[in-house]
Amino acid sequence: MQINKFIIIFLQIVFCHSLYAGAVIVPAPPVIKASSYLIMDFNSGQILAAENIDNQLPPASLTKIMTAYVAGHELDENHITLDDKVTVSEKAWRMTGSRMFIEVNKQVTVRELLEGIIIQSGNDASVALAEHISGDESVFAGLMNQHARRLGMTNSHFVDATGLPDGQHYSSAHDMALLGAALIRDYPDIYEIHSRKEFTFNGIKQLNRNRLLWLDNTVDGIKTGHTEKAGYCLVASAQRDDMRLIAVVMGAESEKARASAVQALLNYGFRFYETRKLHSAGEILTTARIWKGTIDNIGLGLKDDLYVTIPRGQFDKLEKKFELPERIIAPVKVDIETGHMKLILAGREVMTIPLYARETVPEGGFFKRMKDKIKLIIE
Repeated sequence: MQINKFIIIFLQIVFCHSLYAGAVIVPAPPVIKASSYLIMDFNSGQILAAENIDNQLPPASLTKIMTAYVAGHELDENHITLDDKVTVSEKAWRMTGSRMFIEVNKQVTVRELLEGIIIQSGNDASVALAEHISGDESVFAGLMNQHARRLGMTNSHFVDATGLPDGQHYSSAHDMALLGAALIRDYPDIYEIHSRKEFTFNGIKQLNRNRLLWLDNTVDGIKTGHTEKAGYCLVASAQRDDMRLIAVVMGAESEKARASAVQALLNYGFRFYETRKLHSAGEILTTARIWKGTIDNIGLGLKDDLYVTIPRGQFDKLEKKFELPERIIAPVKVDIETGHMKLILAGREVMTIPLYARETVPEGGFFKRMKDKIKLIIE
């Protein structure tokens, strides 16, 4: 495929009719007293408010979101099952901090360990599960880092399954939001455990430390964390109607402060923004001339569903702008990137989305190629 320059094709389309066509004023986000924070839409991935989101910070027990994610992957690959019996090692039993209170040399199921990790934030359960999956916690940390790289968590490094303090163990608010979204998307059955308010094991009932589960019935997860160095941390997700948001606060001053901060971020996002699905994966959005191929026009579209988050009441003002190659020369394979589509609101670019060939176009016969070659010379 040869690309000499871009033709700019501009098209404004109306997505909906609104009774109120005036501009919606979006105020500044709430003041958050924390080391780092963000509010992100789950479907579009757009960040609505943020501060210091790529700073590398100690994540404390937010680490266990990744521990649960790795377990979800291992379950999905049938490497382990929920009914597996795990023999508790002395190392797991001796773990300090928050615990599930498993007993050395006793057997516990993977299902129970996941509940202990997610609901009770058990360090003992985290180590026991890590050892069951990988034989050793340090090997398990290697799996955690592999998944982190795959998910685009560029400011994270894990050395254990618990989040206990270590100078080489860190993450960021942005990475935690990406991880939370991945858990919700990839392993919904594991994510569901995060919505449970209590878990009883060995005769001991412990409550989920995410107090938003009691304060906001739209919140259905995910995880708290705290150490003296990390401060009070919380990743939470809520869904209202068809919109899901993920909020992250790291380094708040107290348990109450982290809950209040996340609640304020969620309320801000839901009140002033909305998310809509604009196009489906595989949908052809435009066509372009293709030269020297078996056909004259090629359809261009998306690989994935396209969701967009913008201020409420503004979808009727959203504009599309296609940037396409001037010359597309066959052969072209399906899913080859072939131009872009920009979404623009009030003169500002909201996002740029790559366009892909939705079909394979082989090279045409000799006479077709010669004919198009002459046309290209003339044009």
